[in-house]
Amino acid sequence: MKRDEPVHNLKDFVDLRRRLRRNLTPAEAFLWRNLKNAQLEGKKFRRQHGTGPYIVDFYCPECRVIVELDGAGHQGILAGERDAVRTEYLQKLGIQVLRFENHVVFDSLEFVLQSIRAALDGN
Repeated sequence: MKRDEPVHNLKDFVDLRRRLRRNLTPAEAFLWRNLKNAQLEGKKFRRQHGTGPYIVDFYCPECRVIVELDGAGHQGILAGERDAVRTEYLQKLGIQVLRFENHVVFDSLEFVLQSIRAALDGN
């Protein structure tokens, strides 16, 4: 898949993205407070950003880094397989994907932010 293929924010998902932005999970809202307004390394993040057939939690277009938070909907074998397919698709676009479980965001926010900083610096 070409890196410059037009796959971002497809029109079919406008309403869903908007609804997801209005209804962030508690973990997403908690992390967003640290990412919005280019607070982390001066990098702009978008929340609930459409990339191909997926809507990702947070995306930094400048560094091509996605941050996904995994809650109850990501538990189990089938969910793990879906996440793996999703991650592979995004990586083929040249995007780095970071995944954190919701509880890690609450319990170890500084670890999460340091991991994101490292990914931003590596791009």
